[in-house]
Amino acid sequence: MDGNGRWARRRGLPRTAGHTEGEENLAALVRVAVTRDVGWLTVFGFSTENWVRPRTEVRHILGLHKKLFGRVAELNELNVRIEWMGRPFDSPDARTPKYVQQAIRKAIHDTRQNTGMVLTVAFDYGSRAELVHAADQARRAGETISEQTISQHLYVPDLPPVDVLVRTSGELRISNFMLWQIVGARVYFTDRPWPEFDAAELDRALALVRR
Repeated sequence: MDGNGRWARRRGLPRTAGHTEGEENLAALVRVAVTRDVGWLTVFGFSTENWVRPRTEVRHILGLHKKLFGRVAELNELNVRIEWMGRPFDSPDARTPKYVQQAIRKAIHDTRQNTGMVLTVAFDYGSRAELVHAADQARRAGETISEQTISQHLYVPDLPPVDVLVRTSGELRISNFMLWQIVGARVYFTDRPWPEFDAAELDRALALVRR
């Protein structure tokens, strides 16, 4: 969900205002995705590399994620089940604060009965860290390292392969996001920053696999 800071800068606003707008737009896009019969929506909320950002910006983003995971009533109304993927909370290199951990656990618990779209938020997530973790888990279990065992030990092994990867704000590259899962995925590039990614943009992205 790139371009929050650039969206804010063009309007003479602080970067934090862009992140706030981006969080609100995510809530709006979840509602739209449900009407489009999207089965799984996975968003890159905060990467393992994002911790180097200015402390005030990081604190603001953490607060927004706590708010996002707190939208349980709305998610239940939409029949959306929430998931999370990232470095396990008990791993030595995990960075997710306790209050965000609590919000994540509560959201997962309180939406676990929903049968509609699965919204997975990647927080403190990096695909390279995920693959190292999967290989280490397979090794600890005495398993041969293979495509099957790596797939079984991903953070959320039940997630299906990605159909469409969306890159906003003119980013013409693949980031450290779901590198294992995006093999064969279509990629939708748009110059619009994330706060301006709307229903029409989502429809164009979905059209890549629904023609």
